[in-house]
Amino acid sequence: MAATLDTVLSFAERLTKAHIHHDVLVVRPAALMFVVTVPGERWEIEFLLDGSIEIEVFVSDGSISDGAKLDDLFARAGGAPRRPLRPDAG
Repeated sequence: MAATLDTVLSFAERLTKAHIHHDVLVVRPAALMFVVTVPGERWEIEFLLDGSIEIEVFVSDGSISDGAKLDDLFARAGGAPRRPLRPDAG
């Protein structure tokens, strides 16, 4: 399926009519990304200038963590926070 402007606009309208939460971003040249959030999943759907569509789906494993997990965010993103996020963490 080749993406045209009509395709992109129709997709945006379908999301809106279905009350599906989404954001539209530009994260690389010649592409428009829809970040679509539904319970337990995040979809990254990119419509590229060449007409192609790329979709990546991230699915939750269902586990729930407490605030201590926030430190992992910064560790995975390439650096620890300057001060601990938890008051009891030194």
